[in-house]
Amino acid sequence: MPEKLREIVARFEELNRRLELPEVYSDAAEYTRTARELKELTPVAESAREYLACLASQEEAEALLSDPELGALARDEYDAARRRLPELEERLRELLIPRDPDDDRNVIIEIRAGVGGEESALFAHSLYRMYTMYAEARRWKVAVANVNTTELGGIKEISFSVEGAGAYSRFKFESGVHRVQRVPETEAGGRIHTSTATVAVLPEVTDVEINIDPSDLQIDTYRSSGAGGQHVNKTESAIRITHLPTGTVVECQDERSQYKNKDRAMKILASRLYEAERARQMSERSAERRSQVGTGMRNERIRTYNFPQGRVTDHRIGLTLYKIERIMDGELDELIDALAAAARAGELGAAEGGDED
Repeated sequence: MPEKLREIVARFEELNRRLELPEVYSDAAEYTRTARELKELTPVAESAREYLACLASQEEAEALLSDPELGALARDEYDAARRRLPELEERLRELLIPRDPDDDRNVIIEIRAGVGGEESALFAHSLYRMYTMYAEARRWKVAVANVNTTELGGIKEISFSVEGAGAYSRFKFESGVHRVQRVPETEAGGRIHTSTATVAVLPEVTDVEINIDPSDLQIDTYRSSGAGGQHVNKTESAIRITHLPTGTVVECQDERSQYKNKDRAMKILASRLYEAERARQMSERSAERRSQVGTGMRNERIRTYNFPQGRVTDHRIGLTLYKIERIMDGELDELIDALAAAARAGELGAAEGGDED
């Protein structure tokens, strides 16, 4: 381990030097790549330096234990370093877990009403509100691409993007089936109903990262639906794109411009195709292994929102929080932090298992 840590520190120092080279400083793309790698490596390098310094201190103290004059002082330093090393080693083990390369991306979130009719659509709207409030609290930008609403204000389906540093790293745990238990406003008898909504979270990608053959696309235009009045769209600016090889269909009608709708629809299509390929590769690599926070597939029931009891339960990690109103108002950090910690623990265990094989 010390040798690997020395290599990390050496790479960190090399990157710092590269940023000062004229040929790097004058090349915007190369400077950005170098700065990004340096930023990612910094916490690991700092912990590596601390670990190596503590290890050196222990070795130096150990060499002086038999010295009649310095032995007592050396014993104190040796014991302090020996107590500190396991803590530093554990921190490094977590930092050395490979990062999800998509963590820093923007995201596209799709919510669809499931079982439960109108109540399911109202719950889908509640989830959309919860996510937008969370995003806005972090000063992230939310943009709706397509929405299909009901007469009572529910959402049959909605697709929207969230732009912000690390958006995918926070939202990626939301993929799956969300279940709600509450008394609908339309229920006269006061009975509790159970409904569901499905959430899909996709890392946003560009057409540079995934090649889409234009001949594989069927592009249709149609008139956007509106609420009436001045918002009625009298031109065929809405776009429907069908990826013929996979049957993937994307619609976008939020923008007034056909060009903008097409551009956004292509981003969503690219992200869906990218996510499908990524899921296929992950399934092949780890068919025998399941993360502690589940696979994130859409058919998994991941969370229950029980309004009569005021609780939210995440079934993947067995966490129940009795603050449903605050969670529905976008206070998701406690849930997301717990899921991220469980994911790291699962990845660490998988890495250790791989080392032993």
